[in-house]
Amino acid sequence: MEFRIMGPLAVLDAEGRDRTPTVPKHRDLLALFLLHAGRPLTVERLRRLLWASEGGDRSDSLVRGYVGELRRLLGKDVITTVSGSYALVLGDGLLDVDRFRLLVDRGANEEALALWRGEVLEDVDPEGTRWAETRRLREELEELRLLALERRVQADLDAGRHRELLAELKQLVKRHPTWQRFRGQYMLALYRSGRRVEALAAYAVLRDQLDGGHAIEPDPELQLLYHRMLHDDASLHVSAGPPVLLPPDVSDFVGRAGLLDRVVGGLVVVHGQAGAGKSALAVHAAWRRRADFPDGILYADLRETTAPAAVLEDFLRWLGCPAQAIPATLEQRVRLFRTYAANRSLLVLLDNAAGEAQVRPLLSACPTIVTSRSPLGGLTEARRLSVGVLDEKEALELLVTGSGRDAGADLGGAGPGDGEAWLRLARLCGGLPLALRIAASRLAARPEWTVGYLVRLLEDERERLDRLHAGDQTVRSVLAIGFDGLPEPARLTLRGLGALSAPDVADWVTDLLGGQAEALVDAGLLETCGVDVAGQVRYRMHDLTRLFAREQPMPGVPAKVASVVLARVQAARFSLVSDEPGTVVATRDIRESVEWLAAERGFLVSLVADLHAAGVDDECWRLAHLLAPFLERHRFLDDWRAVTAPALASARRAGDERGAALILLDLGDLHLAERRWDGAEEALRPALASCLRHGLARDANRVRLRLGRVHLELGRLEAAEQELRQCRAAATGLRDEADADRVLGEVLRRAGRLDEAAGHLLAAVEGLARLGDRHRQADTLIDLSAVRLAQAAKPAARAAAEQARGIAVRLKDRLLDAHALLALARVNRAEGAAERAAELAGAALAVFEETGDQRGAANARALLAGAARH
Repeated sequence: MEFRIMGPLAVLDAEGRDRTPTVPKHRDLLALFLLHAGRPLTVERLRRLLWASEGGDRSDSLVRGYVGELRRLLGKDVITTVSGSYALVLGDGLLDVDRFRLLVDRGANEEALALWRGEVLEDVDPEGTRWAETRRLREELEELRLLALERRVQADLDAGRHRELLAELKQLVKRHPTWQRFRGQYMLALYRSGRRVEALAAYAVLRDQLDGGHAIEPDPELQLLYHRMLHDDASLHVSAGPPVLLPPDVSDFVGRAGLLDRVVGGLVVVHGQAGAGKSALAVHAAWRRRADFPDGILYADLRETTAPAAVLEDFLRWLGCPAQAIPATLEQRVRLFRTYAANRSLLVLLDNAAGEAQVRPLLSACPTIVTSRSPLGGLTEARRLSVGVLDEKEALELLVTGSGRDAGADLGGAGPGDGEAWLRLARLCGGLPLALRIAASRLAARPEWTVGYLVRLLEDERERLDRLHAGDQTVRSVLAIGFDGLPEPARLTLRGLGALSAPDVADWVTDLLGGQAEALVDAGLLETCGVDVAGQVRYRMHDLTRLFAREQPMPGVPAKVASVVLARVQAARFSLVSDEPGTVVATRDIRESVEWLAAERGFLVSLVADLHAAGVDDECWRLAHLLAPFLERHRFLDDWRAVTAPALASARRAGDERGAALILLDLGDLHLAERRWDGAEEALRPALASCLRHGLARDANRVRLRLGRVHLELGRLEAAEQELRQCRAAATGLRDEADADRVLGEVLRRAGRLDEAAGHLLAAVEGLARLGDRHRQADTLIDLSAVRLAQAAKPAARAAAEQARGIAVRLKDRLLDAHALLALARVNRAEGAAERAAELAGAALAVFEETGDQRGAANARALLAGAARH
């Protein structure tokens, strides 16, 4: 059994399980025994100590009862009875205080400090006023802790780790302003870091404090140190081993497994957006390879020391060059540094580089790591490693590790929604390491906060950047570094992009908003994410950067983008659904239109929502309506659903009856694609009424066509035929005639009137060919192939299916090709070629499963099952 009283009271068994009593009086009683370990305590004394404020006014039997219960918890041999008194008997090293004293006495300072968890019994006796023993022990242990800390700091100074100590020593001097040993160590660390003026100033501050408050001088030892620094005594410079100037390693570093082994070697530029963890990756990789560089690791933060000449002066002094021998000019320093570095096994890390000119003078034959927001393309000899955000698993690991929370409890379902809260927190931080570390730090600093509470704080986008701060660490300040260095045109581009919610944008969008995308990439505020299927460079902005950009909004951006988008989507849509016969549209043009729409799909879907939010209602519903054929054709049903709701709301808000009717028509088509027949009818009925009310005859006819399909799918064949024949008679263009013929052909096929069905489908194929609508022509040919099979006209069935497949292949439409393959599989099965039928159905099934077409997949599986039986 192990007992701990430094910090909160704790008891651990041999397996490390927590056996700490939870009942308050049990905890109080155990604390008293531990404060008097090995010394007998009478029942009367225990009464007076347990109920000191009441004069020990309790019965002896109550105390004995508590002792008995404590024995049951800890073991009967732990508390002994001697002559009517009780004593806690502990073996050597079972009490953390005893181990702490022993380790300090032996000089094992780091081990001793690792035991320190806080003041003695900070949870049982928070103020240290309940028992005199608590106060005395706290005073003793604090003196021992400071002694151990002083010794450990000196060991680090002797090992040349003065730069790493600066932050810690600054805090120690602040907390213990008259502790002269810490003051001297702080002065020495500053001096060895090349900050001689600050070292002398630190002495002056102490001297003024002592003179003003006590009329005394600093200790002779400290005075001597001051005078040696004043005269720049060379013997003060560190000489214990090679220089290792790296910042401390990141203790909770996670992820980057694919990058870590590639950071060190030759000249490597580690680049990425603001807050992506470039410096953490570089420092961690350098520490991992410390043993490979026996002559040391040089480090410079080029954001703090921007002039290469100053960095070179520092490097040269660390490499042993006397101050008086360092040349005055940059060119001479470069040559001398390269001479010093040439025969040494050194690693150089240049952090936060702003540009190539800052880096070039610092390059040598040594392996060099450069971190920058820019890829620094001018360093042509460099390898580049792009650092992005963490994936979901890595983000969760960083949050849990950094917060010190119990991962098993929180992620394993200790409470309802705990795991979901962690996931939501990671997503609100966008996987950005800086944001994740700040969120984890806030949870660590506020143990009373639940993860869900922090999530609720961050849910409000307007407050998120304000909430993502921990002390002097803020996401906003890191983003501001890049923004403040931008020229005004680049700032305008960033603000314009901030008004758009799309996950990524193409180069034509950034050109429209000022054409400063590459400047934003170099500032770490935008990322290049490749070239899309339409051959456009795409850029991605992190969600937190977007919130930063929106703090200085640029009005009118969605409307400006929409004016260009509508024309481009209209042109792309024309190739898909032209209403004019005789218009020859090349297959290549259709394919390029589809590729552009596929590349821009996410952007266009987001733009519909942006237009609705900005109140640009006419463009909102028009864009959604123009996108409907493409989204239907490629079965992007979730996206289609996403644009329909804001489009319908915009049309109604604008009072545009035709717009609302067209969106309801699209909604009916969406429900038909989803096979939700009742939902389709519910959308189409009000659309028809609106068209009739406003004299929109052609639109009304199109709605009736969809209602005919609803009747067909619900088995109301007579009603479907009647509706569709009215549509055919009222058609005012080749498009309407072809659409009506196609659906009417399907109705007649199901009614068993195959010859009539074939006639209407042939007419539809001819009309769609004249319109240049290759996609629907292929769809109709697939329907025609099924009718020909039902007529036992196998050659005609094969011809129709093969023609449909030829169109699909030329269009590079995989889903359409899968349906054509399935039609060919049916023809082969009818011809007795069961093996070939199974092969074709299997190829179709793979595409259906990949694209999420459940109905197509079910049909393919049914055909495969039939082929297997034969």
